Amino acid sequence: MKNFKFKIVDSDKKTKARVGQFKTPHGIINTPVYMPVGTKASVKTLSPEELNDIGAEIILANTYHLYLRPGEKTIQKLGGLQKWTNWKKPMLTDSGGFQVFSLAQEKGFTKKGSKTLVKVKEDGVEFKSHLDGTTHFFTPEKAMKIQSDLGADIIMAFDECAPVHATKKYITEAMERTHRWAERCKKEHQKLQKNKKNKQALFPIIQGGIFDDLRTESAKFIAGLNLPGIAIGGLSVGESKEKMYHILDVINPYLPKNKPRYLMGVGSPDDILEAVSHGIDMFDCVMATRNARHGSFWTLNGRAHLANAGFKNDKNPLMKGCNCYTCKNFSTSYVRHLFIEQEMLGLRLLTIHNVHFLVDLMTKIRENIGKGKFEQFKKSFIKRFKNEK
Repeated sequence: MKNFKFKIVDSDKKTKARVGQFKTPHGIINTPVYMPVGTKASVKTLSPEELNDIGAEIILANTYHLYLRPGEKTIQKLGGLQKWTNWKKPMLTDSGGFQVFSLAQEKGFTKKGSKTLVKVKEDGVEFKSHLDGTTHFFTPEKAMKIQSDLGADIIMAFDECAPVHATKKYITEAMERTHRWAERCKKEHQKLQKNKKNKQALFPIIQGGIFDDLRTESAKFIAGLNLPGIAIGGLSVGESKEKMYHILDVINPYLPKNKPRYLMGVGSPDDILEAVSHGIDMFDCVMATRNARHGSFWTLNGRAHLANAGFKNDKNPLMKGCNCYTCKNFSTSYVRHLFIEQEMLGLRLLTIHNVHFLVDLMTKIRENIGKGKFEQFKKSFIKRFKNEK
């Protein structure tokens, strides 16, 4: 697609890490990139201006949540996601597939004996809203239409993310269904794009659990769809980190080198570094905002918790040398006070720092790949981050 173009700018000689640029209608995304998650079209507690100041280049929104409330038609009538949210840079929407399964389980809708099970059919998925229990039905075609109405630059194919501990038989069935749904998504997407002014890039999703043969089969199939990018789903869902890295190694030979690779739901600093070394370009995770809501923050020495009484009289910033707004203007003591007193400013300052930490990490990753020092940077960072002596 002429509206979307990916080019490799630099690559590391010792690993599979690479620096790229992905051109979209709303601007260029420099990769590797961390994408802050704005589940309900807002990165929690932060304004678009603050995200711009932090250096975020792309944010996510969630199809499932926006479909339920306020509804994709409302957003379409008001100009699409970017105009509605006043975020002028690229956006990505997921298909809603993961939430269809995970939220139903979280709310108890999939417990044994329940009459409100998620029902997977060949045509799509019937599920209960986590808000009010009303019944809904998502098909690949409907997921494409909703995302077309939302108007993000990058949209995701509808897939089935099978539980990591499911049987190989079920994971195989889910993978094959994901492949058939991806073909239907591609067909519907092409139809919807014909009369659409603002073009969208569709990313299909590799599945297959933790089985090498299934992941290989899925990677080959998804790559064969020849779409603008490729996503890897079903990882960081309960398997070991070593297994996740192994799967990335297994599928790497089958991934097109000239397309961005998106590892879904992965966002801890050490996992990002390891995945970049395995050739991954795009990351998203709610960890930065979720950690802030629980009073924790990242430093170069790992994760710290404001509940620690030692921070009560700490006149230093959350992290020495950090250039985020929080660290340049406030002491850890003050931020801790705000959090303990449940002042909204405390959550905002922690979120600013955590999101900045990951955005800045990506900048340093790109710089070190360009300098030919990525492997050295990765090892040094992880050793310190994990407090290894």
